[in-house]
Amino acid sequence: MAQRHLDPTGPRTGSGPGPGPGPKTGPATGPAGGPVIGPAGGPAGGPAGPVPAEALAGYLRAQATEFLRALRLHREAGAGAAASEGSVEAALALRRAARRISGSLHTFQAVLDPGWSEAMRPELAWVSGTLALEHACSARLERLLQALHRLSGTGALPARGPAGAGASGGPGRSGAAARSSAPAAVAARGGSPSASSAAGTTTAAPERGSLTVGAAKAGALLDRQLTLARTRAHSTALQALGSSRFHAVADKVAVLASEVPLAPAAPATDLRPLAEAARERLVDAVAALPLLTAGSPYNAEALVHGLSPDPAPHPQDAPWHQVRLLLRLHRYAREVLLRAAGAAEAAGTPAGTEPAAPLTAVVLPAAPPHDLRLLVAGEALDRHRDASEASAAAAHAARTPRIAPATAYALGVLHADQRHEVEAARYAFQLSWQKDVLGSSQGGPGGPDPVRPR
Repeated sequence: MAQRHLDPTGPRTGSGPGPGPGPKTGPATGPAGGPVIGPAGGPAGGPAGPVPAEALAGYLRAQATEFLRALRLHREAGAGAAASEGSVEAALALRRAARRISGSLHTFQAVLDPGWSEAMRPELAWVSGTLALEHACSARLERLLQALHRLSGTGALPARGPAGAGASGGPGRSGAAARSSAPAAVAARGGSPSASSAAGTTTAAPERGSLTVGAAKAGALLDRQLTLARTRAHSTALQALGSSRFHAVADKVAVLASEVPLAPAAPATDLRPLAEAARERLVDAVAALPLLTAGSPYNAEALVHGLSPDPAPHPQDAPWHQVRLLLRLHRYAREVLLRAAGAAEAAGTPAGTEPAAPLTAVVLPAAPPHDLRLLVAGEALDRHRDASEASAAAAHAARTPRIAPATAYALGVLHADQRHEVEAARYAFQLSWQKDVLGSSQGGPGGPDPVRPR
């Protein structure tokens, strides 16, 4: 799980060259020589003039308010056995706000009080990581069981409740949820529960494509291991939310909602070079990726070291996880700049000029517009991370002592399937990256045409 929260401040993964020589003030280039996905400003829709530090202060105050609102909703929804689906959504909102605050503190640390920001960042990362464990275990179990049914040629996996059901209904309700939802699933297909049960009692031979003994035992083993991990993560999250450490973090976020500790030199600092530095770090990390290999379908690169006795995660996945975190930091920095551009537009102030009123006095848009290209690239890297962790879980289950050969074989097939999913996610990221580069190079000096959501 450590790869889910790699430190983006560490050394860049890989030692490959940058995207090419050129002035740092010009547009960054991708692997094909065109502008990279989602520039921080200018042609992609960001502000063309200086962005004051007050824009960052407004963004941090808004995210702190979202954090406190999600915390209130989480407490109202309850936890443990009395939890509801609202508590799961509130926990997701808590993580979302904590990630954005922590990422902004890292990217724009030059304009913030250094002691305060260095103390806040690890605490926010702890909150986000602790709340993410339970949902990750539930999603990983669902992914592996779906893959087992798909590889066995059966139909869809029987309903087990939404991912993260342990947070909303307590760990251990998944089996009951599956049993209670079976009649509803039959009715949704157009049949009746009674007819289905009657057919089940009269049919002696299993249908073609039903789970084999090895696959069924592999699923049961994964269910036991990941349900235990989810239960422990659930208990850890409950203890964390009631700890004095979390209360201290919530108190600091409450102060942040009203007062942002800026550095003395912050009023004269432009935020655009700091956001550009975050983008350049992303470009350098992507340039070090084997995109040429990833661009070849079925290259089997993700299967290398598949039989290694080392239980550690695949070392080749770490650069891709680092790019995922850097892409997230770039996206958060872009949100700050777009918020500043929206504030200037709402105030009727031309870009690059001093606003007549402070940004805090301007009614800002509800949320900055999302760049669909950034979302597509981020989703591909999310699938890469999920498949990588699922393959590690399958490999860990296969190392269980004294399991049957058929079970070990099913887990080996499942591991290989998830490594192919890793390879497919790399291919999808490479396509989205190169597609954006080609579209940018054909779009003229004004950059690519904005991609509109469907």
